Amino acid sequence: MEISVILFVLAGVLAGILGGMGMGGGTILIPILTIFFSVSQHVSQSINLIAFVPMAIVALTVHAKNKLIKTKGLLFIILPASAVSLLASLLSNSLDGELLKKFFGAFLVCLSVVELFLPKLLRRIKNK
Repeated sequence: MEISVILFVLAGVLAGILGGMGMGGGTILIPILTIFFSVSQHVSQSINLIAFVPMAIVALTVHAKNKLIKTKGLLFIILPASAVSLLASLLSNSLDGELLKKFFGAFLVCLSVVELFLPKLLRRIKNK
């Protein structure tokens, strides 16, 4: 087996573990693919979206089995989210790869700030 195949599998496993922990596998998979494997930003994000499908199916199945899905008002979430996803994919496809990489980096920085400060803010609100 070629060493690059093993490294791709390890990157996938690492992304899967983080995805299972709630972090989102793409936050690690996309940078690994672009930085260490020189995969273009467009292809990296596409790979992440394809990898997300089976994970989402498994998660949805587990949550449905445990009766953790609230169906009331679900269409009001699904329809706008689907429309915005479609528009965002069309927009990202028209962007230069370097610009897309910068937008994704900015997204990761924003996500880090939220993850860093949100728990403290929620604890403060809860204690009031």
